[in-house]
Amino acid sequence: MRIGISLLNNWGIDDVQQLVDLAVRAEELGFDSVWTHDHVFNVGHVLDRIGGKPYYEPLTLLSYVAARTSRVRLGTSVLVLPYHNPIRLAKTAATLDVLSDGRLILGVGVGAIEKEMHAMGVAFTERGAFTDEAIRVMRTLWTEEDPRHEGKHVRFPGMKFSPKPRQKPTIPIVIGGVSRAAIRRAARLGDGWQPLGLTPEALQQGIATLREELQACGRTDAQVPVSIAMSLAPATPRRFALGIEPAEIIRNATAFAKLGVATLVISANTSDPAEARAAMQMVAREVLPATG
Repeated sequence: MRIGISLLNNWGIDDVQQLVDLAVRAEELGFDSVWTHDHVFNVGHVLDRIGGKPYYEPLTLLSYVAARTSRVRLGTSVLVLPYHNPIRLAKTAATLDVLSDGRLILGVGVGAIEKEMHAMGVAFTERGAFTDEAIRVMRTLWTEEDPRHEGKHVRFPGMKFSPKPRQKPTIPIVIGGVSRAAIRRAARLGDGWQPLGLTPEALQQGIATLREELQACGRTDAQVPVSIAMSLAPATPRRFALGIEPAEIIRNATAFAKLGVATLVISANTSDPAEARAAMQMVAREVLPATG
């Protein structure tokens, strides 16, 4: 099982260079990937957590990280697709994939904060349909010589589009979310499924559902690997977490590995860069050897 680290762009850290340095250190320590997160406004749970402190744009930060690293994969966990024009996003993502020599993983989701989605111009009730179409639009732009699309939300005639991503056939699109609709979307359209904060038992049930949906779509498990995002924190009734003591973290990480999880994305859940660095170094020392 590969281990990735959240860069905490969503935790209100004032010095953004600390996040870049965290990514550089993650690569030095042998982590597989680094991940950023996506909100535009500080509303809902984001406002509760960081107030008016900085929440950095995910792809911009990953572009800076790409210039400072050479191996570590660059992921979003996850972009809220209804906040993005899919044509512009396809251009930005392809450019970053070329700049990073094919290291981008585009995790995407439908979003859950109605107030923010309204501000970004997509009806909350249309977010699922918009997301499905946006995924198809991006893949068309990345793969076809003269892409064209005629849909409900996006329309364009056959025109040249460049650059194409370094990764072939396309940048992997990982579907985030824990609902049946998210699992169904991953089976139909995804190159992976990434839920957040599930217990091993709940994830096992989700994987069984994913296999049912994949069979119905004529796809295989290998085409849609499972990753999961987890926090270094005590578990709560609302959300499972890895814990804070090394033995507990190893036990829970190993449980996910036994379920066939391909990538475990770990967040230190702190606004203190020193704490984040110490937590990452503990994971490298204790967890990487136990799960590699």
